[in-house]
Amino acid sequence: MLALTFHRSIPAFAIVKASGGRPDVATSALSMLKLGDVPEPELPARNWVRVLPTLSGICGSDLAAIGGHASLYLDPLTSYPFVPGHEVVGTLDDGSRVVIEPALGCKVRGIEPPCPRCAEGRPGLCYNVTEGPIEVGLQTGYCADTGGGWGEMLVAHPSQLHPVGDALSDDAAVLIEPFACCIHAALRGGATKDDYVVVQGAGTIGLLTVAAVKLFTPPKRLVAVAKHPAQRDLARKLGADQVISPADVFQRVRFGTAARRLDGMDRPLLLGGADVTFDCVGSTASLNDAVRFTRGGGKVIAVGMPGEEKVDWAPIWQRELTVMGAYAYGSEPTHKGRRTFELALEAAPELHLEKLTGPLFGLGEYRDAIAYAMSAGRLGAVKVAFDLRGLR
Repeated sequence: MLALTFHRSIPAFAIVKASGGRPDVATSALSMLKLGDVPEPELPARNWVRVLPTLSGICGSDLAAIGGHASLYLDPLTSYPFVPGHEVVGTLDDGSRVVIEPALGCKVRGIEPPCPRCAEGRPGLCYNVTEGPIEVGLQTGYCADTGGGWGEMLVAHPSQLHPVGDALSDDAAVLIEPFACCIHAALRGGATKDDYVVVQGAGTIGLLTVAAVKLFTPPKRLVAVAKHPAQRDLARKLGADQVISPADVFQRVRFGTAARRLDGMDRPLLLGGADVTFDCVGSTASLNDAVRFTRGGGKVIAVGMPGEEKVDWAPIWQRELTVMGAYAYGSEPTHKGRRTFELALEAAPELHLEKLTGPLFGLGEYRDAIAYAMSAGRLGAVKVAFDLRGLR
């Protein structure tokens, strides 16, 4: 089958990283990403099924790996070579449409009894990601044995499959996986009706976090921090009460919360500030800003995937901030243990997520697709994706 595969190579990693992740280098003959014919993945057990991807998104975590920015923490949690692509809508052999819940926890791996985290309904935190009939891997799209959405076929456990109803087009359904992540983040943040909430970043994760917070934990004031004009318009449409630029965040949060601003030698800080901040960028700058404009005793939720960022812990310590990650999805205690994907599929139709998807590229156009995705915000795009329908 035709697929894009990612190969672990220390020299290639060094070359791409040294280039700053430039798309021409990250997709060159020297890169870790290759297009070619590869064997179809085998079914690891009798109850597994084949899935033919229809659309598969290009995620920020994919770009971080391709561009040499991903944290090396993830390396022993991944098996190589793997076919990327974990934001997937596809069809089964009977023609029915499904989206993939990519976490490869105990149930998927056939492990009984489940580990404590999987027993809680949190397969993204599974302790057994090296066990079972498939290779090590946190998710489909980072496991050598499952295949991924950037190939003609992948294999999945039935527990990973969620039917897609007629109310959702493929262009909308390809965003269910990131939307599920953002719903999980919103519920982790637990904003109340009296809170002032800031969402930093307005790429796919930032915009869908705005939507998730508005729908599931609506606060008193929801502020989105967006860099580009198209992002600002979408943030308003998805529920932001106010949209501000990154350069204005301290001043706007100061006015919005009646905080005091102090200017230091490197960057400002607020006495007071946001009650809950969702960082959907994951950069050194965004994280250092977040811990300085979130009030003492407040919460900072890291939603965007960070690398090895240099973050000053002094404000976290002095403000007694609660800093938490929001990774993947699972069963949500605040919603009677319902799975995050179920909540996402129910909420998605009213959001018209198809407006966030595009442009679409064939696998053979992967160099253009990656380059476009790396500059999506500046180019007015949100979710760049591969369209595999032309391969069948």
